[in-house]
Amino acid sequence: MWFHAKGTHNEMINPINQSNNVSTSIFYINDYHGKSINMERTISASNAFDARNKDKKNVDTFKLSSGDIMIGEDFKTNQLAIMFQKMIGICASAVGNHEYDMQEKINTILPLIGYKLLAGNVKINPNNPWSSVIKGSIVEERNGHKYGIIGTSPIDLAKRTKEGVIHRDIHVSKVKETVQDVQNEVNKLQHKGINKIILLSHLGFTMDKIIANQTQGIDVILGGHSHDLLFDVKEGKNLFYSKTGEPVVITQGGRDGKNFGILNLEFDKNGIIKKVQNNVGYTKNFKRNIPAKYVFDKIFGARETYGYVKSAPPPLSFDLIEPNPHAYFITDCIRKDLDCDIAILPSSNIRGYFEPGKIDTRILTDILPFQNKLYRISYSEKDIVEGFKQAAKSFTNVANKPGIFYASGLKYTVTNAGRIHSMAFIDKNGKETPIDINNPRTDKYYVTILNDYCAQGNDGFKHLNQPDRILEKYSFDATKCIKAILKRTKDPIDIYDDGRIQIIPD
Repeated sequence: MWFHAKGTHNEMINPINQSNNVSTSIFYINDYHGKSINMERTISASNAFDARNKDKKNVDTFKLSSGDIMIGEDFKTNQLAIMFQKMIGICASAVGNHEYDMQEKINTILPLIGYKLLAGNVKINPNNPWSSVIKGSIVEERNGHKYGIIGTSPIDLAKRTKEGVIHRDIHVSKVKETVQDVQNEVNKLQHKGINKIILLSHLGFTMDKIIANQTQGIDVILGGHSHDLLFDVKEGKNLFYSKTGEPVVITQGGRDGKNFGILNLEFDKNGIIKKVQNNVGYTKNFKRNIPAKYVFDKIFGARETYGYVKSAPPPLSFDLIEPNPHAYFITDCIRKDLDCDIAILPSSNIRGYFEPGKIDTRILTDILPFQNKLYRISYSEKDIVEGFKQAAKSFTNVANKPGIFYASGLKYTVTNAGRIHSMAFIDKNGKETPIDINNPRTDKYYVTILNDYCAQGNDGFKHLNQPDRILEKYSFDATKCIKAILKRTKDPIDIYDDGRIQIIPD
């Protein structure tokens, strides 16, 4: 339904001359995280959007991205993410933290990008390849109407990327400075006479609300990073007012390409929103685009089948804080293949789920798109407990980040307030040994497999960064372990919840 915005906090808009108004329709995406199968479905949704607007000569249409469509270090995955955005006609994108993932091979991917990359709150070393492609804002014209589009990168970029050139060459402004950076870009656009301004934000919903209230001139904030799924337009929830009392609409489409959005707007001649409608679509309701599927399959190359799933539970509702049988299966494969005591998989690392049927290259890439390399580390019992306690805080953290830990070799009970209640080590024969979570041993060590991202202390797990206890750095990620175990398994597998994580009331 249409929401009729107010002109100021206290004054309803008077009837206006509809002929002077500008109608705008925006197809928006964010945080697809390399999920190429959902990209194929989104292409079908985008085509449907184009068909609906084909004969509407008086509607200005846009395709915009708020970042994190790319992910990880794999060239092919990022190539598909770029190709996908070009296929649907994205004209501009914020630069999310995962756009920065490819550090060593970034020069191979940047030349492929045909849309504008925006981040007005970053300062970049001139020698870094990003410095020549990122802009603070751009001007786009539709049917004689000019729009200003601004972008931002996340304030916590350093915490969301691996150590490397990003930490040395790219500086992101803090909260107050980012608010001012955005306002500076708005001022530049308004100086050019532009009064319809869109912010592509990869700052998260909390920061978006701050910007909406503490700046003037922004009309729409298309968000990302916090993975909020914002339906409709509701005053006080995602409709706010600027410093000068003008309406600011915020929206965001969740994560992993499960959703996309269509934001319909009506501006008056002064660029003030008079009507707004926010529609959220589900990619699962669209068929995979056949031409895109063919091209994507060709890019991935041979699609070897490694095994079959007989049965599996549905995907999670709250990806970062729910028990996840799909993750249990992956950690069991890691533990068996690499013969360790404990295998740990952070919930943020798994971005998909298994379905009955074959398991091939595309499916594994879709489920584990980061391709984080694995480390073999000797952690003390205290290290392990502290790591799980830190992860458990995700129940009450903003956007449930960084997410809980899944494991093979451990079972634990956690409260819905993020407090570890009990824990036990499960040896390879199934014997269960309780762990004193209040006084974990410092002289008891477990050979543990963990991905390089957390093992380097990212996402707040600084105490897991223990380079002197690294036994081996593998040149592969968890998909290698899954393939190895599946090839040794004759019968189709059942994926189910074995109760290794229990959530109880606090």
